[in-house]
Amino acid sequence: MPAPNPAETFLVEAEDLLTQIEESALELEVNQPGGECVHRLFRAFHTIKGSGAMFGFEAVAEFTHGVETTLDRYRTENLPVTAELVETVLSAKDEIKRLLEGKPAAKEWAIGIRLHPDVLKNGTNPRLLLDELAELGECQVRAHWDAVPALAAIDVHSCYVHWDARLRTEKAVEAIRDVFIFVEDGSEIRIGEAKAKEVAESARQVVTAKPAAAESTVRVPASKLDRLVNLVGELVMNQSRLSQATAGMGAPELAAPVEEIERLVGELRETVLGIRMMPIGVTFHRFKRLVHDLSAELGKEIDLVTEGAETELDKTVLDQLGDPLVHLIRNSVDHGIESGEQRRAAGKAGRGTIRLAARHMGSNVVVTIEDDGRGLNPEAIRGKAIERGLIGAEAALSEREIFQLIFLPGFSMAKEVTSVSGRGVGMDVVKRQVEALRGSVNIASTLGKGTVISLTLPLTLAIIDGLLVEIGGDQFIAPMAVVTENVELHRGDRAKNNGRNVVAVRGELIPYLYLRELFSIEGEEPEIEKIVIVRHEEQRVGLVVDRVLGSHQTVIQSLGTFYRNIDMVSGATIMGDGRVALILNMAGLVQLASQRLRTEH
Repeated sequence: MPAPNPAETFLVEAEDLLTQIEESALELEVNQPGGECVHRLFRAFHTIKGSGAMFGFEAVAEFTHGVETTLDRYRTENLPVTAELVETVLSAKDEIKRLLEGKPAAKEWAIGIRLHPDVLKNGTNPRLLLDELAELGECQVRAHWDAVPALAAIDVHSCYVHWDARLRTEKAVEAIRDVFIFVEDGSEIRIGEAKAKEVAESARQVVTAKPAAAESTVRVPASKLDRLVNLVGELVMNQSRLSQATAGMGAPELAAPVEEIERLVGELRETVLGIRMMPIGVTFHRFKRLVHDLSAELGKEIDLVTEGAETELDKTVLDQLGDPLVHLIRNSVDHGIESGEQRRAAGKAGRGTIRLAARHMGSNVVVTIEDDGRGLNPEAIRGKAIERGLIGAEAALSEREIFQLIFLPGFSMAKEVTSVSGRGVGMDVVKRQVEALRGSVNIASTLGKGTVISLTLPLTLAIIDGLLVEIGGDQFIAPMAVVTENVELHRGDRAKNNGRNVVAVRGELIPYLYLRELFSIEGEEPEIEKIVIVRHEEQRVGLVVDRVLGSHQTVIQSLGTFYRNIDMVSGATIMGDGRVALILNMAGLVQLASQRLRTEH
């Protein structure tokens, strides 16, 4: 086995430290005295500097030294810190990440612009100069009005305003000078490379936070974990075949060893799957920076509140959850939360809140994105869908179905395209990616109050406990976590309830589906069938089967892209005798039952 590369070890540790830096920077509170948060930032930058120099990352060490020096001053003198320090630390984190990834430099320039007072008389528009400057890269401009005289003394043909700009660009300094080539005479144009230390010198702020206790960990490549899970999956299938073969042989001397192997395989399965489980907070933390940057870009004041960060989810699911959450949070910031003026006019606090939460529900994790913004207007959505030809004018849709129209490709309620959203792409991608994870998306909204988007996701994509059922000669598996109970259905009871497919269970009428009919299975059904009652998102539905065979450890196999549009099935598994059993998709079956129940009504 090859020895670990020290440089690669440093890069992995640096990634963790950069995450800590971003989290700590976003915890800082404006105009508060220095505390543990600044100490934590200093230690992280100091570690990156020292380790970077040790492993040959000289550019990283040199750059980090200036930031560390500035933080040391705030740490030792307990200075209050302003928002500028927060932005400086975040920019420094981004720069270190760029240096570690070896991307081309995007230097940051500090530009002072004081045009000749008569520049307007020559037909020059300063706004066009600033726009040309912004075309070179990321540009922030601040106007200064201190030289503007009293109204009575203003000469409308004179330029009194001067500007400071921060430009991050890969272009050479000559490209910046070329912007001002025709206004150089009599103007004062200062161009210098911005230093993190210079920016931070004028800054102030901080909050205290108790550091988490360190835990001994071992870093293992994700590919090795995936291989381990696959091997355990094969072991589970073969253990199932062994148990079935032993039962058919009638050899009592094998019963005890086979039971022990079954127990050990079960423990191994739970342990391996537990290794792949990661707290969702790892994903949640990255969105604090996203909301911070977007709200500043759109001129809004928005807080991101996270709950349930300790909720664990399979790393495979977690890795694919990032993009859908980015789309949803960007939409909440841009479309959901109103501007401060609009919120105050509606009697709300000027500062909006987005709540990102996670909780366990059976074998699933439910992630919710909730905002206290303007909410969704069902009639407006319906009108837009009719206008675009997505539905007919006579279509009778429930509010829930109207909200689902948002996920159609090309659908957008935005009046104009912004840098954040409005092009009609994103929400359809969200639904497609969540459904690819065998999950579902639901929207609830109150006009003027806010919107809640819920993502229901499986804990793992690898192995589940299932309930094995049989119809004719075919076998199916329902995830055990959604099964609530089984009841009998006599052939004579079918004609009751006015022909509707519902069964009374302790006073509650529950709709049921004939799986024999849905899957076109031939043969005569038994006199007494079983109804397996399952629950999904607060809805219950019954699945009519011939027999319930018992629990089964299920190794999930994908059906492939050819079958991806089959809503009733989410995967398959290989049984002990070599046959294939389909895994039922509860979201699709519950939706089908709801549609049929509405049609009957």
